[in-house]
Amino acid sequence: MHGLAVLKERRSIGSYDAVTMRTELLRFDGAVERDPAIDAWMKLHAGELGAIAHHWFEVMRKCGDEVRELLHDGCPVACLGDAPFGYVNVFTSHVNVGFFHGAALPDPARLLQGTGKFMRHVKLGPGTASNAAALNRLIDTAYADIKARVENG
Repeated sequence: MHGLAVLKERRSIGSYDAVTMRTELLRFDGAVERDPAIDAWMKLHAGELGAIAHHWFEVMRKCGDEVRELLHDGCPVACLGDAPFGYVNVFTSHVNVGFFHGAALPDPARLLQGTGKFMRHVKLGPGTASNAAALNRLIDTAYADIKARVENG
């Protein structure tokens, strides 16, 4: 499945029907333990921005033994099995470290940007101060979040 689906379930509760909404998880086919396409992508994105992307993708890779990866829409994506939790991408003057369920993540350092229903990203650039500890926590939290979503349906 390559999209998010919202399912409506109707349940009888007492004397009325309740409709609950459940969001089906985004899943990507083809995630593997170590994707050579990502290593090639990293080589193509050398330089300062590539080094930033490579560093943060390595942090995602080290979240757990179940982390898998693939290249999707032209950028490296980290998954728990086939359920994506994070990605990196290089642009002309910055790097995005993104989260597929970023809108649901606690962000006390207010690093996350974006207004989409689900996704958020942290924008990083060369020579700009970044809160590495807070970004590490976001990555750890995104991994724990997707793990809970997968385990609890």
